[in-house]
Amino acid sequence: MTGRRVKYSTMLLLVVGSGLALLAATQPWFSIRLTDTAEHATTVTVAGSVAAPALTALALAGLALTAALAIAGPVFRIVLALLGVLLGVSVLVSAITALSDAVRASASAITTATGVAGDASIRHLVHAVETAFWPWLAVVAGVLIVLASAAVVVFSRVWPGPSRKYQTRFAGEDGRPAEEVVAEAAAGTPDDASPDAAAPSGTLDRDTAIDSWDDLTRGDDPTR
Repeated sequence: MTGRRVKYSTMLLLVVGSGLALLAATQPWFSIRLTDTAEHATTVTVAGSVAAPALTALALAGLALTAALAIAGPVFRIVLALLGVLLGVSVLVSAITALSDAVRASASAITTATGVAGDASIRHLVHAVETAFWPWLAVVAGVLIVLASAAVVVFSRVWPGPSRKYQTRFAGEDGRPAEEVVAEAAAGTPDDASPDAAAPSGTLDRDTAIDSWDDLTRGDDPTR
């Protein structure tokens, strides 16, 4: 129960972090007030998807990583967790870079509104910059993703394994993997045992199912 609680709590933290990053990317980050020399606009609102273009893709990748973690094995789980740390750091870098230079992050929006291009020309137009709460939320989201991914590495040993419905290998009635059942059948049966007794029941059941399917394909009724 403890392992399941740790697993689901970590995955929930990843979902929350990725969801907050995605939400922040859709909201306005900066409000740029231009000087009187700007002829086309006096205020430009800059969305997070413009100020930090990679943020939306990073948030969606975080959600996809969470789904993959739910069914990953122990080794692949560590690989995904390291990717999650990289995603979280990338979210942090995107948000902090935009916050550190809002004018540069808003350059494309200012150019679209005024037709003025070039870093020096754009900075000459900017009178003031107002920063909203949303870029700071993106920073929090990046921290959550990093912490959750690090927790996967630390607590990976106590995570329960993936559900049996995600396992594609057949197993015998005694729980052995299919490879062992097939290898035993291919090795032959002892001289003092009858073929019927030596054949694994799981193999016979599968052969019977295949024969019945072939009969149905030919239009025959396998129940007769």
